[in-house]
Amino acid sequence: MSEPEQLPEQLDPAIAGRLKRNDAGLVATVVQQYDTGEVLMLAWMDDEALRHTLATRRATYYSRSRGRHWTKGESSGNTQHVREVRLDCDGDTVLLLVDQTGPACHTGAPNCFEADVLLTED
Repeated sequence: MSEPEQLPEQLDPAIAGRLKRNDAGLVATVVQQYDTGEVLMLAWMDDEALRHTLATRRATYYSRSRGRHWTKGESSGNTQHVREVRLDCDGDTVLLLVDQTGPACHTGAPNCFEADVLLTED
């Protein structure tokens, strides 16, 4: 029987100190397929979600509608294995490069930007 995962108790203070959170304590997180560059979704993270993501490589977010943390795929099976995590130059956006299994959008679409195209090249 394997030992349970030992997660750090808090987000590394050096990382936490660089984050610029919104009034709700959240940081916007852009999620991109690591090998194709396809933008899959935008989600929100707090320190706990980012800590869990960095420690486990399982994309974990804070759901504003549910009011709780969730790991992508926990109910749908459409998981995101995190290959790389980046922080933008201002510290207000996290970029996750993931290996997506199944559709990324809760609607069943491959990504969350399929339905409403507002402008295209003529």
